[in-house]
Amino acid sequence: MSRVHSIGSWLPQRAGLTPDRVALDFEDAQTTYSELLARSRSRAAAFAAAGLRRGDRVAVLAQNCPEQVEVFFACAMSGLVLVPLNWRLRPAELAYQLTDSGSALLMFDESYDELARGAVAEAGGGLRSEPLASPIGAETGWEAPAVEDDDPLLIIYTSGTTGRPKGAVLSHANTFWTNLSLDLTANVDSADVVLQVLPQSHVGGWNVQPLLAWWKGAKVILERGFDAGRVLRLIERKRVTTMMGVPTNYLLMAAHDSFASADLSSLRQLVVGGAPMPVALLDQWLARGVTVLQGYGLSEAAPNVLGVPSEYARAKLGSAGRPYMHVEVALRRLGGESDGEDGPLEFIQGPGSGELLVRGPNVFVGYWGNPAATARTLREGWLLTGDIAERDADGFYWIRGRIKEMYISGGENVYPAEVAEVIAGHPAVLQAAVVGVPHPRWGETGFAFVVLKERSQLTAEELEAYCRSRLATFKVPGHYSFVPELPYLSSGKLDMRSLGEKAQDKVSEAPATRG
Repeated sequence: MSRVHSIGSWLPQRAGLTPDRVALDFEDAQTTYSELLARSRSRAAAFAAAGLRRGDRVAVLAQNCPEQVEVFFACAMSGLVLVPLNWRLRPAELAYQLTDSGSALLMFDESYDELARGAVAEAGGGLRSEPLASPIGAETGWEAPAVEDDDPLLIIYTSGTTGRPKGAVLSHANTFWTNLSLDLTANVDSADVVLQVLPQSHVGGWNVQPLLAWWKGAKVILERGFDAGRVLRLIERKRVTTMMGVPTNYLLMAAHDSFASADLSSLRQLVVGGAPMPVALLDQWLARGVTVLQGYGLSEAAPNVLGVPSEYARAKLGSAGRPYMHVEVALRRLGGESDGEDGPLEFIQGPGSGELLVRGPNVFVGYWGNPAATARTLREGWLLTGDIAERDADGFYWIRGRIKEMYISGGENVYPAEVAEVIAGHPAVLQAAVVGVPHPRWGETGFAFVVLKERSQLTAEELEAYCRSRLATFKVPGHYSFVPELPYLSSGKLDMRSLGEKAQDKVSEAPATRG
């Protein structure tokens, strides 16, 4: 029974059941399950003929495309490990990930030929590379090797907001269980039409709906990237029923000129992750009759951890939800002995705030080639997320921010995400982000970056008064900066490190308003 969770079995079994169903719709070109299986097996045979063996790593540099899906299933069937790379990185950054993962082969979209060659040159060591579109021929006589549940399937590199990115290793079993738990809360039906816009260089590009859809025999509309206007048109033209995105995706769609008139009648649910979705934005989508399933996850948990069941969408507006099936969570007390790497974990019972911990079969194997970082992150069987969460009496969780983003003002802990949520609730505000900066009297205070809605007029004094009416004094930011847009990482998350650097540069130019 040690092979029952192998992802390599999904496509052959699904193609055996429903060979003529459409698995992929990419730029109006459709691929059936039997066609996807044939191409994936041909790639697996080509890998074997090239000398790749179980456990070897295959890196891919491309935007979302059917070829990358073929490589994924070829790796899953062969016991190879897929290393999806972010095409927004520079050659030196890609070279680090290629070297760190020990990739044996780099496959790349020809539009990134120059980037790929630069990365290979930086990596050195004679790394093999070839275009994804290279002819693969027909599979003849290839036999799939035995693949175990605990064999690695994916190496997903973290965003690297601090230090070098780390490669989170996800096994076949991790992937099986996270898809099962997702299905038990936000199920995908065989009749669903799933729109996939999240990049395949991130775990959400695989484990938040696409793999589940192919397991269930649904259709995936695969997009190279995200464009708000095009997505709204696709929902209507392709009769999309469900999609996954980060709050930025849904914000841009709601702000688009065609949002009010777009036909969303086929869309039964939106799945949200990557960051808490502002309540005002949730209301906009709920007003269009679309169920919004807010959730929380991280690469190290493959990624699904928390989700809000549809019947609680309105009652628990803004919550990240309760644990998915087969996932256990807890809150670790901060400010005690457990803050140290060697101290015992101290757990909070009942309602409270602390670091969110995760345990279950979805939790990753560890960081590739980095036992020290793994030991700091996995303790006593728990994954330490680094995220601060608040739990209410009903067992629902609210994500308040990162431990490293939390700042202390006048001896009180301040969670930037909470303050940003309040600012974003102002009718003139489109987006907001808050970081902590030094303050001569209070130790630290907040620096708010604010994007206003088009044609909106708002002063820092007016916004401060708004905050004072809704926040404790120690939470009111001391600085406000109106900016045309906020910086984002390729994952869709806010680039908090960049904002922190900008705030530090600006803080000496403008005295804090809160005395």
